[in-house]
Amino acid sequence: MNRHIAQADHTDTLHRYSNPRSGEIFVRVYQGQYYVSDKPEDVLCTVLGSCVAVCVRDPVIGFGGMNHFLLPEAASANASGFSLRYGVYSIERLVNDILGHGGERSRLEVKVFGGANVLRGMAKIGTRNSDFVEDYLAREGFKIAAQHLRGDIARRIRYYPTTGKVLLSRISKDMIDIGQQEIKLLNQELLEPGAGEAEIFAKSNSSLPGRK
Repeated sequence: MNRHIAQADHTDTLHRYSNPRSGEIFVRVYQGQYYVSDKPEDVLCTVLGSCVAVCVRDPVIGFGGMNHFLLPEAASANASGFSLRYGVYSIERLVNDILGHGGERSRLEVKVFGGANVLRGMAKIGTRNSDFVEDYLAREGFKIAAQHLRGDIARRIRYYPTTGKVLLSRISKDMIDIGQQEIKLLNQELLEPGAGEAEIFAKSNSSLPGRK
């Protein structure tokens, strides 16, 4: 079995929390990282404001992963160690990693989340990220099996890379600093279902239980 993380700063920092009751292992995926696994106990978790997470798996071999990117692409060609912060590099690396473990491009299932405009007075980075990921995947010939993009509410995602199951909950508008909230939210209640959490089966931007 295989599991590993890749990230922009080339370190192996990884945060895992186990649930002794269910046997699940919760794995945080931060900005500039992606994580792949074929372990059924792994649950990939992240919190998204304007950032986007792309979840990809090959259902035949039960191998998948999730990334977390900040912007579509770097302003300059020399992105150096920060390349995984940008969607154009991050998605390619994630897909190639899965293919390198026996996946086939024609079988890949793709789901995308995030891209909210959470900060007032700022450029609509979330919309830019959402537009980018839809256009990029279309150009690469990937159909989006499920998505929850745009809006103005941050999201918490839990992705099961071997089954493709996604649990999504939306986060209060009061939680503006997503960088700080990511740490707080991923630490709290990891062992229990989140409030207002719902499973995503298909393309949707509809409201979720518990949030309006």
